[in-house]
Amino acid sequence: MKKIMFVFALLSVALVTAQENKPVFEEQGGYVKGTFFYDNGNVLQEGTYKDGKLDGKWVMYDVQGNKKAMGFYRAGQKVGKWFFWEEKALTEIDYTDNQIAAVLSWKNAEPVIVSKQ
Repeated sequence: MKKIMFVFALLSVALVTAQENKPVFEEQGGYVKGTFFYDNGNVLQEGTYKDGKLDGKWVMYDVQGNKKAMGFYRAGQKVGKWFFWEEKALTEIDYTDNQIAAVLSWKNAEPVIVSKQ
């Protein structure tokens, strides 16, 4: 009987943990905010939808919770400035009509790459 109770307790913990990692969706005005999680419970990414499409600010994190990327969507397309962080480097990508218009990268606060297309 003790073994059965122990197995039941383990399964209960596993189910609760699995439920915590499911995406969470919340209505906010005319938008739906979506939050997605890593297996460890930390936020993977969060952002908003409008009319079923990505719309508004989106932020992505690494498994430790550090911000890795931030940008904006409009009607499912990337727009404006997107920022990507990797260790001591920051990359800024400008989007126009869902196409890359310019790229600028910094390492240790000094610009290292400037590219306009």
